[in-house]
Amino acid sequence: MNPLSRLIAVIFLLPAAQSMAAPADAQSIQKKWQSTIEQWSLETRVATTPEALAKVWSERPDATPFARQMWEVIGPALDEEWVLDPAAWFLRVAAGLFTTNTDGSTVPTFAKEIEAIRKAVETRHMKSLKLIPMCMALAATQDPRALAMLEKIQANHPDQKTQGIAALGAAMILKTLGDDPEIMRKRLTYLRKAIIQSSDVNLGGTAVAKLAEDELYIIRFLTKGRVAPDLSGTDSAGRPLKLSDHKGKVIVLLFWGSTIQDAAKVVSITAEMAKKFHDRPFVVIGVNHDPLEKLRALEADGTVTWPNLSDPANKLAAEYRVGSWPLVYVLDGERKIHYSGSPGSFAELTAEALLSEAKPAVSE
Repeated sequence: MNPLSRLIAVIFLLPAAQSMAAPADAQSIQKKWQSTIEQWSLETRVATTPEALAKVWSERPDATPFARQMWEVIGPALDEEWVLDPAAWFLRVAAGLFTTNTDGSTVPTFAKEIEAIRKAVETRHMKSLKLIPMCMALAATQDPRALAMLEKIQANHPDQKTQGIAALGAAMILKTLGDDPEIMRKRLTYLRKAIIQSSDVNLGGTAVAKLAEDELYIIRFLTKGRVAPDLSGTDSAGRPLKLSDHKGKVIVLLFWGSTIQDAAKVVSITAEMAKKFHDRPFVVIGVNHDPLEKLRALEADGTVTWPNLSDPANKLAAEYRVGSWPLVYVLDGERKIHYSGSPGSFAELTAEALLSEAKPAVSE
């Protein structure tokens, strides 16, 4: 082959080589992030002192550089169908990343990039047969703006299984918007569609039928106004512990572990709340998924100041269909649910309101 022919061949092969490299680069970034977070989780398990644990918590891997690398790969290729899977990964990661302004306020770090992905999906990929991971990523962001897209997909997509997945995602987002009758009606409608059309689809190792059934269970037993199911297990010392032991008290039920996002912050605000209400009919009960030895160390050194059900296999969390961590329920003296969501000011305000409404005990 003469030099000119060789040059022409290289020119024609170059675009194909670049196209193949992009998906491989995206997969490499995902694997590196997974390996990094797994290594950090291992380090949290072996930290045995408050100082060591504080150091590990402060060194939780930052997903921002991984997200930036991913955007460099997928940003120029949003019109291409292969990008849907890594773009779904990007949405899941970027949704939890925020930048703090000089005035202390926070804004999403990748707001423009997230919006660009939404627009690309809406204009280029609404009929794609590779849309299922994107549907679940949109649902995982819990962003109401994604609801309209999922509703369009569940109504108009040519593939019935994809319709069912979009319906499941829409139901998950509706869960965050309240419990009024119209929202509940739509949630039930979408969940039925998911079961009918996509029950055998596997998402991350779990069948859609199981995911939809869990959502139906939450509607029946774990929404505001329902009496929360009793939980029964053992604490870090192996002693029996259950919710019904605390009848008449306001209960803050916290599902957590030392490897969750912002674990140090969750521990701090929970300890402050327990301290604030310690002389009132109030109790924090944790459901902790760390190894038992780790939970014992956290309690022994005073890092954790409230009783915890030890749940390293997530059996108790499964009873409450916990899908994201941390999760808090605020229950009144009869275990009726008044709040479910993230720990923080809303949970504390709900507990304080319930305590102010509680009737003082009558002396005998």
